[in-house]
Amino acid sequence: MPSVTLISAVPNFLSREEHVAVVAQTPVSFSDIPPVLRHKEENVSATLEPPLEGFSTEDGNRGTLYVLESVLVFMSTTGRGFQIEYSAITLHAVSRGETGPSIYCQLDEREGETDEMRELSIVPESAASLEPIFEALSRCAALHPDKASPSEDEDMDAFIDTDGGGFEIFTGDEEQELSEVGRAALAHLESIIYHPEDQANGAANGV
Repeated sequence: MPSVTLISAVPNFLSREEHVAVVAQTPVSFSDIPPVLRHKEENVSATLEPPLEGFSTEDGNRGTLYVLESVLVFMSTTGRGFQIEYSAITLHAVSRGETGPSIYCQLDEREGETDEMRELSIVPESAASLEPIFEALSRCAALHPDKASPSEDEDMDAFIDTDGGGFEIFTGDEEQELSEVGRAALAHLESIIYHPEDQANGAANGV
């Protein structure tokens, strides 16, 4: 099953309060209970690179983000959307760089011997929404570790804040060697991050 799937309707879900009420009634099967909605953000844009066939630039211009415990969902105002398996998100970050405030994700699209990576950028209407989205995404991603390679630490969370001076990458065990996908993700992040203090130091040294 592909990690990014086109959808025409948002999957069924429950609020946390509804989930508590359902569980309290001791249902026959807990597996039939819809997933919990951790965060909902309206008026966001979403960009996939490379583009997803069947999902246009117009589709990504405006929609609603649903951070469900089962999958990450973006539903456009055009009626088209996509959902992403959390196990495919090898890195997710909050960025406040020159390109503007956004949630940045790298998706592992490997099939067989082929290594492919797709990038997702989510831009909310307000920068204040970045941290709630990131927190919900982190919680849900933790529920879905990479089953294909449990011995490797390929899932990384990053919080980037160029205004505060630099960024942090959380990899679990600092002594663990990053996987090939993880190293590629880190190299790409370092290439796009803008550090005001580095530029200032360079200017002072005549660079």
